[in-house]
Amino acid sequence: MVGRVLTAIKRLILWDYPRASWQYDIMVGLILGFLFLTPREWFHDQPRIPRTTRIALLPAEHGANVFWIEPELLARVPVDQRLGKAREILKRLAGEKPAAVRIEPVFDSEKEIKGYMVFTHP
Repeated sequence: MVGRVLTAIKRLILWDYPRASWQYDIMVGLILGFLFLTPREWFHDQPRIPRTTRIALLPAEHGANVFWIEPELLARVPVDQRLGKAREILKRLAGEKPAAVRIEPVFDSEKEIKGYMVFTHP
């Protein structure tokens, strides 16, 4: 009896059951159950938003750069100070102060700001 249990445990650990056997199906079901039914909090797994997704470099012409900045980054900044704040954000991202010359808000069909395009010199 003990020998059978040890053999079963050994086969389970070494994944020794043939495919499509009931033992194999049970192991796969247990693994999938663990993956999908385990609470996220057990592993302290929380979604993270990388900083790089909030700012993107867009293709541009004539060697100039165009950056897309998410609206949350400039939400509480007065209109006349947005270009300066955009320069600071790009400086933190690139490590040097780009020559940002213009910032334009991008609106959707309902006139809500979806982001900002910051134009810089090469």
